Amino acid sequence: MFPAVDSDMGTRRIARFLGSICVVFCFVFEVCNGNSQHVGRLYPGFQGSRMNWIDVGGVFLVSNRSTFSFGFKPTSDDATLFSLVVIHVASSTVVWTANRGAPVQISDRFMFDVGGNAYLEDRGSVAWKAETDGEAAAAIELQDSGNLALVRADGSPIWQSFSHPTDTLLSGQEFSAGMRLVSDPTSSNLSYFLELESGDLALYSGFRTPQRYWTLGAESRKTVNKVGGEVASAALDANSWKFFGRGGTLLWQFVFQVSAGPNITSALVLGSDGLITFSYLASSAVESSTRIPSSPCGTPEPCEPYNVCSGDNKCRCPPGLAQHNCKTGISVASYPCRGATELVEAGAGLDYFALRYVAPSMRTDLRGCKEACLRNCSCLALFFRNNSQECFMFDQIGSFQESGDQSSTLSYVKVSASLVTHGVAKSQGRIIYVVLIALATVIIIAGLIYGAFSFNRVKQKADDESIAPEAVEEDKFLDGLSGMPTRFSYKDLELATDNFSTKLGQGGFGSVYKGKLSDGSQVAVKKLEGIGQGKKEFRSEVCIIGSIRHVHLVKLRGFCTEGTHRLLAYEYMANGSLEQWIFKNRRGSVIDWDTRQDLYFTEEILQRGRKNLLAY
Repeated sequence: MFPAVDSDMGTRRIARFLGSICVVFCFVFEVCNGNSQHVGRLYPGFQGSRMNWIDVGGVFLVSNRSTFSFGFKPTSDDATLFSLVVIHVASSTVVWTANRGAPVQISDRFMFDVGGNAYLEDRGSVAWKAETDGEAAAAIELQDSGNLALVRADGSPIWQSFSHPTDTLLSGQEFSAGMRLVSDPTSSNLSYFLELESGDLALYSGFRTPQRYWTLGAESRKTVNKVGGEVASAALDANSWKFFGRGGTLLWQFVFQVSAGPNITSALVLGSDGLITFSYLASSAVESSTRIPSSPCGTPEPCEPYNVCSGDNKCRCPPGLAQHNCKTGISVASYPCRGATELVEAGAGLDYFALRYVAPSMRTDLRGCKEACLRNCSCLALFFRNNSQECFMFDQIGSFQESGDQSSTLSYVKVSASLVTHGVAKSQGRIIYVVLIALATVIIIAGLIYGAFSFNRVKQKADDESIAPEAVEEDKFLDGLSGMPTRFSYKDLELATDNFSTKLGQGGFGSVYKGKLSDGSQVAVKKLEGIGQGKKEFRSEVCIIGSIRHVHLVKLRGFCTEGTHRLLAYEYMANGSLEQWIFKNRRGSVIDWDTRQDLYFTEEILQRGRKNLLAY
């Protein structure tokens, strides 16, 4: 009997020991949960890291209809770091993040301990925790609406993600006072946020002092359902964003989509650009074209700070800061004042988004406004309205906007005095540089002109010298002939022909121009073209025609031999050429045969005389 009892007791002790070993093994090596996904709910005692569900993309909980999932997702910046997120499964859209801005490693665990507390570990510390005010949760529930909730035993929520949104709102998710929607930060670490306060919904920039840049009350695209009343909450439905009063009365709605199915999940996202966008989540996220604000320049920083945004979303530096490359030399973090500063007028016709929503800092004249800003270390820019004497001072600004009014609002930016001094010196250096370049250009051009003139003069002198012996010989020859016609200067014939303006014809050795001598008689001036060309013909014509007087021969009135110029001045034939009379003149008649015979013999005599002279 006793040995049998001892045997049973030994068996039970061994079983308890092995069970304890299994429990320890589960906690140490984290294999109790396996990699199976949970559906609908998690219960106290759950724990695990990304490594446990690496085969299913880090997801350990899905909603009942698998519309949304909850688990670990790599960050966009570093694939080795992870965020704990709720995801719309079909479109792979992240709609909520637990540890935003505090990613964890692959071995860090999400814990839902036996005390009903949900939190995310980060190398021994806590990266995120659901604040339940000490109340233990009976379960974690992921609903098909996308809401993640810690619930009591009766299913009522203790804590829910819909009450703690990140940058996204979903259909049916109520947004009320005390809640804040925050965008992802920009590269310059600027974030935007949406809040409901004083009965109005407003968008803000996350500057040192937040600046409002949109309000629902000023939105012209909303539909008014009831006049009056303050907004107490807002919620998305299929195709519109609805705003309710304290009693649940619908006050306004903002339609962002023409039509959508009743079971469509809509999403509102506040982006890192400061714009609110709308989309509906199906197999992918289909985005609406509607934006808040509607203007591409309506957000605080569509361009870099101190740049001007125009209507087509183009950016430029204002004239007052152009020489400083839109830099002020003052850091927003340099507070209190460090070093001397000056105010520089940014430019005319500039506006700023926050002026519509902020009260003026004071009422004074422009001088008083500038002095107040210079005395205030936190003042980095000011705007002054001439018509109302309102002075607005800001400790940080984004982009300017273009304004149609060139004189109503003046804008000044505080810059470092050293930057202004450097800019003046740099500007003076540029002026000197430009002057030197201009002077060098003038000298080079003058040198080229002088060189060309000198070359032409030397060439002309060489040409004159090369023809000088021939010209002297020719002058001696012509002067030695008896009965020579008048010798004209080149200037005389140039004046007579009005600078050779009326051309009568052109032959093998030159052109013929009509002229009028100082005595009023008309002449035909033949101008030989080219030095050395037609010299024999020129001599023969001067010698023969100049010495012969015949009724049928045109009279040579004179000639010119000056430098390279060779010209003959004939008596002008007012009745036309011989050709016209031999064949057909202007009156339709021709000369008789006796006259033609006389002309032939005259020409024969002239040709013989010319040949004899050339032979001589």
